[in-house]
Amino acid sequence: MSQPLTTVAGISFRHPPPLCSFLFVIVLLVATFYTLHHPDATPPHLFSPNTHNSLTLRRLFLSSASNATVSSYLHSLTRHPHLAGTKPSLDTLTYVLTHFQSLRLDDTRVAEYEALLSYPTHISVTARFTNSTTVEFDLNGDVSSSSDVVTPYHAYSPSGSAQGSVVFVNRGEERDYRALEMIGVSVRGCLVLARKGETLGRGVIVKIAETKGALGVLIYDENDGGGLGGIERGTVMRGIGDPVSPGWPGVTGGEKLSLDDDRVSRRFPKIPSLPLSLHNAEILLASLGGARAPVEWRSGRVGSSQRVGPGRVVVNMTLQGEMKMKKIHNVVATIRGSEEPDRFVILGNHRDAWTYGAVDPNSGTSALLDIGRRFALLLESGWRPRASAVAYLNVDCAVQGSGFFAGATPQLDNVLVDALKLVQDPDDVTLTVEETFKSQNNIIERLSRVDSDFSGFLHHAGIPSIDMYYGADYPVYHTAFDSYDWMIRNADPLFHRHVAMAGIWGLLGIILADEPVLPFDYIAYAEQLQAHRDAVSKLLEGKVSVDPLSAAIQEFSLVAKEVTDEAKKLKEQAYSKKDVAVAAKRRELNDRMMLAERGFLDSEGIKGKEWFKHLVYGPAAEPESKLGCFPGIADAIETNSSEGIIKHEIWRVTRAIQRASKALKGGFT
Repeated sequence: MSQPLTTVAGISFRHPPPLCSFLFVIVLLVATFYTLHHPDATPPHLFSPNTHNSLTLRRLFLSSASNATVSSYLHSLTRHPHLAGTKPSLDTLTYVLTHFQSLRLDDTRVAEYEALLSYPTHISVTARFTNSTTVEFDLNGDVSSSSDVVTPYHAYSPSGSAQGSVVFVNRGEERDYRALEMIGVSVRGCLVLARKGETLGRGVIVKIAETKGALGVLIYDENDGGGLGGIERGTVMRGIGDPVSPGWPGVTGGEKLSLDDDRVSRRFPKIPSLPLSLHNAEILLASLGGARAPVEWRSGRVGSSQRVGPGRVVVNMTLQGEMKMKKIHNVVATIRGSEEPDRFVILGNHRDAWTYGAVDPNSGTSALLDIGRRFALLLESGWRPRASAVAYLNVDCAVQGSGFFAGATPQLDNVLVDALKLVQDPDDVTLTVEETFKSQNNIIERLSRVDSDFSGFLHHAGIPSIDMYYGADYPVYHTAFDSYDWMIRNADPLFHRHVAMAGIWGLLGIILADEPVLPFDYIAYAEQLQAHRDAVSKLLEGKVSVDPLSAAIQEFSLVAKEVTDEAKKLKEQAYSKKDVAVAAKRRELNDRMMLAERGFLDSEGIKGKEWFKHLVYGPAAEPESKLGCFPGIADAIETNSSEGIIKHEIWRVTRAIQRASKALKGGFT
């Protein structure tokens, strides 16, 4: 699970899902503009502001990589489980803090917060079969007796017991309940058993089951930790961020809502849920009676003769947990640049883990520690970042397996590709990462999902973002097998992929920090908006006009072209001569390009999810939504809203795009 970062220059961002928190960040912070006028000053280093060559700089950064160093970081971070709010999590805090302090960066500090976290005290699941035998399931299948790994549980599930017959609901999606309805099966007054799928998070599975009248939920994963017997921990809280400080910083001593406040209580499910091992789930599946499962459900471990229940087995599930206010911490390391003091390039990753966290999140943590080490070497050589722009570069899990994957806001696509062209592919030394990425027909995804650290920056604050990782998925997610040993045996034995990710990540930071004119491509953004408009139009089948949207995108396209031409001229002037007037124009243009993403925010937010303000990218209410964009419009269409509501959502997006156009033209700040 992921957790984004936090406070930069006194600006605090809300944190997505608690419990897996609380990161640290290298901030390329640009200090006050200055020019040296000392003829007797020390001779310039290799990368003084007047002499450094960007290509040489990037080569030095890449050549200073060290597989062994990254491996040692990961080994140290994963010696013990480090759940948020526990003593071992403070040990990782100290490790990260000490590392950055040893690099003698300009400023390394700890930011402290308080958050409401959830822990289990007792859980049990007992099954009573028709032959009167009773079995109490072992719920610690991946926890050894000598381990201090937390018992598998669902954070923020309510305490209590639930007893009833079991109904198998496949993936727990709305369409699965409709399929049960067709064969005359109701889950009301029953416990439901669901297998984890790709479209629904565990919290949504529980929410849907609750609306159908279920008493409790058991969720299992057919992946089973890759056959190891792993059990997936995770949260079932609705929404993201600390529930008692919604929409404002969870600083120590700050405002906290009470648990009975509706803004807090509505975040928690009303029925209990627990994770279940595949072995235990199969015992229940084999004992079910009732109707036969729909044909389309009979895949994986679900056989052709599978029954869905209810009947033949009664289960009692009990969960006792506690919610506590806990102190959590971010480490913020800063490198000060030579110009524009109000600009930031933020490289972020979270630190705490459900178990050992070798993949999630400490593969990213170890890569970021190595970026810090390499940046320190560049600083010793005389490099200083020239300038910075607000952008967030996120890596939750640096390495899950093979293959590079990325998502970004569209104006950052090209700069991402530029970085990929400079890094050797970790699995084929004859190719670059960009070449293998292209050969595998991978595309840069859009950032509408909310299960990662970029969400607070993009969806709430409107900051251009990139998210990257190696490996599409991994079987030990949130299990006790997410360990250093698993990493070196399965995902990255020689740490080549870690080194590649650190190279890409760090280069992006350098490029964004050093370019005099931001390398943002808003023509690419305009083209993406047009593609999104086309998808909406196709879905509506002419029933509602998208003309306002089309007109706004056309205007945005024209402004994007003007800005691109302006940027090209200013970039040429920036490299050819020093001129105060040119510098002022360059800064003004950078401001406009920086603010354009904010234009897509709407103060009212997405209906029912008001914390999410971005109207182009954000979470849709329906996980099976056919649109990966315009979440408000998607919600209105998928929920069969009236034509008037759909028109209103189209106009809201239209106005957001118009605001972005005005920002690019300098019409608002």
